[in-house]
Amino acid sequence: MSDRTARAGGKRAGNGDLIADDARAKLRSMILGSEFKPGQRLVEEDLCAALGIGRTPVREALLLLQGEGYLARKRRGWVVQDIDRSKVHAVFESRAAIEGAAARLAARRISSKTCDTLMAMVDMMAPPNALSRPELNRINTRFHKLIVDAAENSILAEFHERTQFFYWMLRVPVLFGEHELQATNEQHRRIVTALMKRDQDEAERAAREHVEATMAIVEPALQL
Repeated sequence: MSDRTARAGGKRAGNGDLIADDARAKLRSMILGSEFKPGQRLVEEDLCAALGIGRTPVREALLLLQGEGYLARKRRGWVVQDIDRSKVHAVFESRAAIEGAAARLAARRISSKTCDTLMAMVDMMAPPNALSRPELNRINTRFHKLIVDAAENSILAEFHERTQFFYWMLRVPVLFGEHELQATNEQHRRIVTALMKRDQDEAERAAREHVEATMAIVEPALQL
């Protein structure tokens, strides 16, 4: 094999990896945005058509998502992981601790620009703005990720990543009414206000209580 051929092959492999990684990111976003529900079957041909790519990168993306715990492979194909009800309370406890720690660190390190972005997101999620549930979930996911990013702690970010799927998976089957959505967003506003004031204690407390308030809604709804 010539150097030129080897370089071409390496370039193709690199491009293939990028395509698969991009597909993984898009599919992961769709799962977290509730476009794919727990227990739903994913058909490779349909995903290829939706993403506009071939089967090889789609299959590689699905394998990556399986390794991350988002998907399971069963006899009838790929399936979005379903809820393990025995872990519900542990997931919320972990999430409350992580969100609280992230908010405390963010209160020390967050920029004014990021605070402004967060408050704009709070306004976007506030009634009477008409957002689809997937879009609302996407904004909400981005809101919490921005706070974790502002904490500037890579280890904490890894913990947050590990709980993110399980946390949102638990919320998917629960229909939040307008009152719950409004209360949730007021909790968001309280967190951002604390961050703007650089109040570490209040930021941590508001973040933890936000998760605990969600837990109080989800656990009874799942009849645990």
